[in-house]
Parts: sequence; structure tokens; C-alpha cells
Amino acid sequence: MEDEVDRLVAAWRRERPDLDVEPLEVLSRVSRLARHLDRARRLAFAEHQLEPWEFDVLTALRRAGTPYQLSPGQLLTQTLVTSGTMTNRIDRLAHKSLVERLPDPSDRRGVLVRLTAEGRDRADQALAGLLDQERAILAELSRAQRGELAGLLRQLTAPFDNIPG
Repeated sequence: MEDEVDRLVAAWRRERPDLDVEPLEVLSRVSRLARHLDRARRLAFAEHQLEPWEFDVLTALRRAGTPYQLSPGQLLTQTLVTSGTMTNRIDRLAHKSLVERLPDPSDRRGVLVRLTAEGRDRADQALAGLLDQERAILAELSRAQRGELAGLLRQLTAPFDNIPG
């Protein structure tokens, strides 16, 4: 089975035989798959009236376990955004009654962000929708192939996840 990347690589090999274009065979496919995944994510979240960034914050809180709360700093670490961006996101989610701010009992100046019942329901429903979309994307692969692919991708992504700062 030939795909668009095969055609792209063949064209570059014809036009630039002096270059090793082998990385394109893997990373162009990863890039194309990422675009398809982004579309699937947006569709799954839109069905639950969520933006991707809203899903990211809500699910970070959901994964924290009972009582589904984190400090803004912990949310920053998990979502990789700036402090100003996180403040804006928390404000917007609080306005939609998906999260609430509470005083941090261990720090008089601090706050905790807690998932509301509605926020938890929306996060859970959107996650289920996302998993349906992702299963459809992976449907052509066997369980063993999915496991092998996950391991190979982990080898590529782990160094980026473990960079200090």
C-alpha cells in the first residue's frame, strides 16, 4: 500500500539524490498522523463543548484523583503553559463552572483549583469520546502492533520529556 509520504519521498529522491531523505519516511508520517489526531481530538472535545486546552486542564485535575484539585503551579507543570496563560485558563473555566478556586490550607497566600462535578462529567465524557476516535485511528493495527509502535514512539519521545527546565 502506497501513501502520500511514499510519493513525497520518491520525488525528493529523484530531485535530490545527494540527500538522505530516509527521516522523512518516519517523521512525515508522524506529522501527518498528528494532524489527523488533532482533528479527531477537536471533534471529540467539540461534542462536549470543550476546547483542547480546556480538556487538558480538566483532565489534569481529573487524573489527580479525589478531591480532583491541584495548585496552579502543578497545573503549569502538567500543561506546559506560562503562568499568565494558566491564570487566564482557570478564570475562563471558573466562569463556566467547570473548576473552582479554593484557599490552600497549607499556604495562606495560595489557592487550589478544584474540578466541579460538571467539570468532572465533561472531562469523563470527552475522554470517552476521544478514546473512541483514537481507537478508530488505530483500528488497522493488531494489539501487538500497537504495543510495538507505542514502544518505538516512546524511544523517540522520552528524551524530550526528560529535558530539565
